[in-house]
Amino acid sequence: MSIDTLGLREQKKRETRQAISDHATQLFLQRGFDRTTIADIAAAARVAKMTVTNYFPRKEDLALDHHEVFAAGLAEAVAGRGPDESALGAVRRTYLAALERRDPVIGFTGRDFARMIADSPTLVARLRDLHDQREEALATRLATEPASSHEALHPADDKGHRLTARAVAAQLAAADRLLFRELQSRTLAGESDDTIAAALAETAQHVFALLEPAIGEYARR
Repeated sequence: MSIDTLGLREQKKRETRQAISDHATQLFLQRGFDRTTIADIAAAARVAKMTVTNYFPRKEDLALDHHEVFAAGLAEAVAGRGPDESALGAVRRTYLAALERRDPVIGFTGRDFARMIADSPTLVARLRDLHDQREEALATRLATEPASSHEALHPADDKGHRLTARAVAAQLAAADRLLFRELQSRTLAGESDDTIAAALAETAQHVFALLEPAIGEYARR
């Protein structure tokens, strides 16, 4: 099989996946998530039900299609931190940049989409699970940092090192959850994205500043 054929096949897969996602989103917004079935989505996208589940094993993934990026977000922010930047500094910088570009991963989804999630117990539960995954991925990443990065926050033994990593991840993830919920609340209240971004930039600076005395030097490169 030629490289061109492989490229066309992959392009076709991406197009099919996007078409399924787009049709699913339209149906969710029209009918609500819980009242829309996989059969409805398959019919709208003109594919088999099995095709839908091959691309999206969980129905929730059709609504929260950035779930993999979301779950890895905090860990990737820390992994990509610059010289002399701490874990807190990396998370703060990354969050403020996401605000600037109105990133849907941090909650810029529009009022109708936010209402669709809020009205579905299934999606609310899934979102809670994704926040937990986001924290777990961050804790795992922080546990790989050398103990010498900040001795005061790194007990000498390995168990203490992992516990500290989890404690720091819990604090950063809690701040992240708070900001996500605030963004969703303002979206549901009908505020514009620009108004929300301006308000959240100030709120985020305050929230992250509260963490500075405790973990501001943790994992500084």
